[in-house]
Amino acid sequence: MALGLRERTRRARHNSLVELILIVAAALLLALAIQAFLVKPYRIPSESMEPTLDVGQRVLVNRMKYRFTDPDKGDIVVFHPPEGADANTCGVPHAPNQACPRPTPDRSSVNFIKRVVATPGDLLSIRGGHAVVNGKIQNEGFIRPCEGGQECDFPSPIRVPPGYFFMMGDNRGESDDSRFWGPVPKKWIIGQAFFTYWPPRRIGIF
Repeated sequence: MALGLRERTRRARHNSLVELILIVAAALLLALAIQAFLVKPYRIPSESMEPTLDVGQRVLVNRMKYRFTDPDKGDIVVFHPPEGADANTCGVPHAPNQACPRPTPDRSSVNFIKRVVATPGDLLSIRGGHAVVNGKIQNEGFIRPCEGGQECDFPSPIRVPPGYFFMMGDNRGESDDSRFWGPVPKKWIIGQAFFTYWPPRRIGIF
């Protein structure tokens, strides 16, 4: 028996609703997969990366890049700091004129964003908030320098351990970073920040 017009219309609406639900579900799963494995959005929570990145600015983080390569000096990365980073806890005793050479053994659950200033094997000291790597002061025109104080100068050098990366915020006088809680192992690095999408006036690759 042929279906009546009303029944055909009802079934068509039902099929359209099911199709819409499946499309939405597939889109959500795809978005979650992209965020989990490829690209993750991140909101800048503090002043530590000014003037490069402002509080509230939003960036995209490439989660895949460091599965195939190591971070380079100058990369801006999102990572898990060591446990105790919120209290600037270093993992080992060290001289007061020396940056923290080792983190605590466990990672924190929070995410930080900083710039890589030294890589495995580098000899690092800090002068006026500037990284001095293997005896050469780095050209860091993008930073907001220190205005003086203990956090600006660590003249006694440390050697960055194999597999570790030393992080500093661009706002050198207002950043809690590897100077105080040590370098970060590669396995704690989430990915490289590469694109800013908010606010609109800041959209672009950096």
